[in-house]
Amino acid sequence: MKTGLFGTLSYILLLFSCKKDSFITSPDANISISADTLHYDTVFTAVGSVTQSFKIINDNNQKLRLSSVKLMGGPSSFFKMNVDGIATTESTGIELEANDSVYVFVQVNVDPATGNLPFIIRDSIQISYNGNDRLVQLEAWGQNAHFLREKVISSSETWTNDLPYVIQGYLYVDAGQTLTLEKGCRIYVHADAPVIVDGTLKVNGEKDTIDRVYFRGDRLDEPYKDFPAGWPGIYFRALSKDNVLNYAVIKNSYQAIAVEDPSPNLNPKLTLNQCVIDNSYEAGIIALNSSITATNCLISNCGKNIALGKGGDYKFTHCTVASYSNFFIQHEYPVLTLSDSDGASTVSLDALFQNCIFWGESDQLDDEVVVEKTGPNGVVTFENVLWRVKTVPANVTESINNQDPQFDSIDVAENFYDFRLNKKNSPAVDTGKNSLIVIDLDGNTRPVNRPDLGCFEKQ
Repeated sequence: MKTGLFGTLSYILLLFSCKKDSFITSPDANISISADTLHYDTVFTAVGSVTQSFKIINDNNQKLRLSSVKLMGGPSSFFKMNVDGIATTESTGIELEANDSVYVFVQVNVDPATGNLPFIIRDSIQISYNGNDRLVQLEAWGQNAHFLREKVISSSETWTNDLPYVIQGYLYVDAGQTLTLEKGCRIYVHADAPVIVDGTLKVNGEKDTIDRVYFRGDRLDEPYKDFPAGWPGIYFRALSKDNVLNYAVIKNSYQAIAVEDPSPNLNPKLTLNQCVIDNSYEAGIIALNSSITATNCLISNCGKNIALGKGGDYKFTHCTVASYSNFFIQHEYPVLTLSDSDGASTVSLDALFQNCIFWGESDQLDDEVVVEKTGPNGVVTFENVLWRVKTVPANVTESINNQDPQFDSIDVAENFYDFRLNKKNSPAVDTGKNSLIVIDLDGNTRPVNRPDLGCFEKQ
């Protein structure tokens, strides 16, 4: 009896083992594919894209043979495929153990086309097994661009919005030369490519969204398109002068704007009108003993929104400076810091902040504005401001302390921030002083008397 029982058990185990070692051939066999579509956002021609991938999973308790994984466009496809580490247009006879999987990696490379608008590129990958065919769709938007590597503006140039500009290596504006960007220009900057200005940068954006001039990183694919520190930033150095940025949007940099040393002439070294500086990892505006005039500007969600050190001459009117901790940057520093010292000596510091909002996430910092002025030269003045402060600086006229400005919408989870004042109970509404500024950041009209604080006028 025992011998017969052991023999039966051995036979059952042998059958089970043979079953697992054999290939399932039924058309009812099931596989899972981790994506049905790979979508690539705008890919600049000749640059390529990051690689995306999907998995093919054998859901059966037996081995499965994939008869083929095929890039349907073949060798002429804009897409390139790699199956389990092998670059190919078709891989055959792929064996998957029970509950095992294989990775398929896909990259797209776009050749130049004749148009200047985005164009769509499609292909598919066919997975065949046991008489079944499954498809994974591939879709990419490609766009032509001006590709500039280590570009030097050695004589003055004007760029129009016919195509985007992709900057690699660096963009350098030589001393005495001017780079003018007309309305609608899009500047996409690589991770290692600073914009360095020893001459003059002029940005002629206009109020409509399509007519603003945008500076941002050249990674437009998820999740990188919203990462801070995607490119170095714009640096105005000692010789630079007469820089004017109108309706510029500067996003996702390391230091969005850095300005050093006084202007070589009597004009501000940098004038910012209706500009947006957002999501810069280290600083939105950082300046050392320089001069900046900013009107109707939004500086938001940067590591240090505004840091003005070693003295200088500054005027900020109708600006909103605000930060909230989010997925990318923790709000750890005041939104505005000023100092007249370089650690060894003091330099004259003159600054006027009028009709501005300085706000940070609740309970993170007691003082969102910190003034460290120890020398006798210059004065820092605040007129009609709303801020979060425990220690009120000197020379303040009509401040609203520690009252939430009631921004329209703040949704950190969705990474959505609308700093307009559309709520009727906002303390920032109708509490400004006449500053002769007749429009807001959206180009809307401001009243002559008692305008709203910040860069937006309530509509």
